[in-house]
Amino acid sequence: MNEIEEKLTTARVGLLLKTPFFGNMATRMKIINADEWCQTAATDGRNFYYNTDFVKKLSTKKLEFLFAHEIGHCVFDHFGRAGSRNRQLCNISQDYAINQILADEKIGEVIDEVPICLDSQYRGMAWEEIYDKLYEKAEKISMEDLLDQLGETLDDHINEDGNQSKDGKDKEGDGKKGKKPTISKEEMQKIKDEIKEAMIQSAAAAGAGKTPAAIQRLIKDLTEAKMNWREVLRMNIQSIIKNDYSFTRPSRKGWGTGAILPGLKNDETIDIAVAVDMSGSIGMDDAKTFFSEIKGIM
Repeated sequence: MNEIEEKLTTARVGLLLKTPFFGNMATRMKIINADEWCQTAATDGRNFYYNTDFVKKLSTKKLEFLFAHEIGHCVFDHFGRAGSRNRQLCNISQDYAINQILADEKIGEVIDEVPICLDSQYRGMAWEEIYDKLYEKAEKISMEDLLDQLGETLDDHINEDGNQSKDGKDKEGDGKKGKKPTISKEEMQKIKDEIKEAMIQSAAAAGAGKTPAAIQRLIKDLTEAKMNWREVLRMNIQSIIKNDYSFTRPSRKGWGTGAILPGLKNDETIDIAVAVDMSGSIGMDDAKTFFSEIKGIM
């Protein structure tokens, strides 16, 4: 093990002792040198890629922050969630969300050797919300000018479609030594499943009160059973539909006895009312989803 890897391992152990959740997540990552394509650090969910010169600049505590930052991308499933959004602005928004959580939780020490995306006005916001706010600014000036103002992200972002650089532009790579790794959609899904399992195990190992609240909510969503609303609606409607006995619909259960018994005749229509939550916490995207579901019910 060389000096740089020893430094990274020391930071990982420190993270394990101080913040067990992030420490447990970090220990499952393989540390890989990526000087030829990585300017700072990166992860694909399984590996922690690093740049030697950048690691040399950082103290152990700042390396703890760096490890936790990469784990944040994994935990919050930032791979492949850009959709039709501007990729570079997505990467910046994701960094704002993660860095604020790490700063608030006092995980390691905030990195200041390079400019990073950290602004308290985005505290408690999901990266999608941050993206929408930044996009509003881009509409007033231009996307290019906004991205110039915001600068770069702390790390290189590896996305589901393969390989994105820090500036959000595509890079060619075949996953070989010296090239930025590429990930297929099928492989990324496997990695996501591995991360979910690792999250649950790491939270259990860390114990109560030692996992950041935002991550606790994610784990709760993963572990709590959800019932399909369509099934709930079907059961409720069936329980109140009026029915009556009728010999025009004989029961087949009595055929074997030689007797003709009445069958059930159900009403074919029912009046229902749908209430929609349009409180202040509901945005237009939520509202569109709600009304789409109502149309489906009808």
